[in-house]
Amino acid sequence: MEKAKSNNLIWKIISIILAVALLAVSIAFSAFCSSCKKAPETAKTGSEVLSLWTDDAAAKKELVSYMEKITDKNSEDFIPVENRIAVFDLDGTLACETDPCYFDHCIYYHRVMEDPDYKDKASDYEKQVAKEVKTFMDTGESRPDSMVRHGKAVASAFSGLTPEEFVKYVEDYAKTPAPGYEGMTRAEAFYKPMLEVIDYLEQNDFTVYVVSGTDRFIVRGLVAASPLNLPNKQIIGSDENMVAPDQGKTDGLEYEFDSDDQLVMGGVFLVKNLDMNKVTVIQQEIGEQPVLAFGNSGSDFSMAQYTLNDNPYPAKAFMLCCDDTERENGNPEKAEKMVASCKENGYTAISMKNDWKTIYGDNVKRK
Repeated sequence: MEKAKSNNLIWKIISIILAVALLAVSIAFSAFCSSCKKAPETAKTGSEVLSLWTDDAAAKKELVSYMEKITDKNSEDFIPVENRIAVFDLDGTLACETDPCYFDHCIYYHRVMEDPDYKDKASDYEKQVAKEVKTFMDTGESRPDSMVRHGKAVASAFSGLTPEEFVKYVEDYAKTPAPGYEGMTRAEAFYKPMLEVIDYLEQNDFTVYVVSGTDRFIVRGLVAASPLNLPNKQIIGSDENMVAPDQGKTDGLEYEFDSDDQLVMGGVFLVKNLDMNKVTVIQQEIGEQPVLAFGNSGSDFSMAQYTLNDNPYPAKAFMLCCDDTERENGNPEKAEKMVASCKENGYTAISMKNDWKTIYGDNVKRK
């Protein structure tokens, strides 16, 4: 009996020794593996992130210098993360503007005049606006009220679709070839150097918004199919109403959305998000004055000026100049006017021709 107790004690001691030894080996192995891991990569500099910009691009240097100041907690120019808001126009600022005209004009024309599932249902007004769009495509000429007429026609032509169906329709169309280029779809027609700018801003804790004159849901669909990765809540555009299918003309205050309902496009145009309307919608939807604004035309000047006026933080506005006629559908005369406007208003001009090493990538060629 005593011998059995002695053996049990010996085995317990051996078990404890083995457990301690295994623990020691485990700790040592863990420490060894940790030492084998690569050191974390250091954050890239602005010049490295903006690799598709030429080294002597003044706009690039200005943005990098700005970023270094406003992210330095010891700088008097420091901007808290929650106030780092940047707003971007879409057409001609982030993506191809005219191929052969605006993306939202092209998809509208397709919907009304080419889509076999809809063209026979199109109203006379929708067809008339489609003819006006074709004239604009062919000649560049348009009516003074063309933007509002087009906005009303878009709302009408996509009436009855759910938001998801509308966005999916746009995504599918965006994946068709860009007519003026080889090696690129419409959805891929985003300026690679500007996508680098957005990456650079996000790496420095900026919240980026698209504030476009294009219909909000068209922008959502185009962005969803594109290389630009932004959530819907950061996409702002022109708007039409939305209703429940059985709501009819009943006011929303008198109609209750029930368990059998869904949301569909209502067909009533509300606002064209250009000029002063961009300022209004920024305050309504973002609720913060941006510190950076990027645009490309006079319809973005109000947004740029709102960014600069009486801003409690350092603020800048950049404007793209469409001066590249080889890699893009440039317009030198328009670009010269933009350069002059930038000097007059204190905006920073960006030259597509001189500041960018590429626009869409070396595998894309303009026809």
